[in-house]
Amino acid sequence: MRLYGKRPVLERLKTAPKTIRALVLQQDTDAADLVKAAKAAGITFLSKSRHDFSRLAPELHTQGVLAEVEDFRYVEIEQLLQQQEPRPTLILLDRVTDPQNLGAILRTLACLGEFAVVLPRHESAEVNETVLRIACGGENHIPVARVTNLVQASEAAKQAGYWIAGAVPAGGTPLHTADWPVPLAVILGSEGTGIRPGLEKQLELKLSLPMPGAALSFNVATAAALIGYEVTRRRLMKEKT
Repeated sequence: MRLYGKRPVLERLKTAPKTIRALVLQQDTDAADLVKAAKAAGITFLSKSRHDFSRLAPELHTQGVLAEVEDFRYVEIEQLLQQQEPRPTLILLDRVTDPQNLGAILRTLACLGEFAVVLPRHESAEVNETVLRIACGGENHIPVARVTNLVQASEAAKQAGYWIAGAVPAGGTPLHTADWPVPLAVILGSEGTGIRPGLEKQLELKLSLPMPGAALSFNVATAAALIGYEVTRRRLMKEKT
């Protein structure tokens, strides 16, 4: 896989340098911080002219930085469910097929901390080059599991002590007034059709995001950010008491 752009590559150099197989920098790029991080990690790099560099990835906005990295490593769902304190909040994504949305979700959740993502193997975006670019390094901080069946995954989460919530466009408990125990798993559905009926039956709590403005809907990445922020806010408040 190719990883490109200054921030994504710099974050990878800092957090997972062993996954970098090759690093190429454009000669006229201001990359002093990247060079420093590469030397600190023991990563050698090639320096190429603008002309030669552009031939490597002519269709990409690389900012003069290009790395070849190992394929993304998913974790097993059992690993997430068996994790001890702090137990991560699980975000289960049902038919989220846009890699840009997935990348944005990983970046946001990485900023908030103590989250993990669960994806179905079918009808879902996977962690590809586009996701890595949008995640901007977030993929290094958020474990991601892929499962055959989200219903079975949610049932396994229940057995492991998780409370299952889901975001619905209307009729749910407003996010800011809802009460939930921890650990929590939140299911987010596609923007077009929402959570599938079979999966919705797993919900023990339905959450709705207040939308007093236009009768539209939140982008799934925005919904993940709002819910993730509220989960984090409550966690931090609890830690202070």
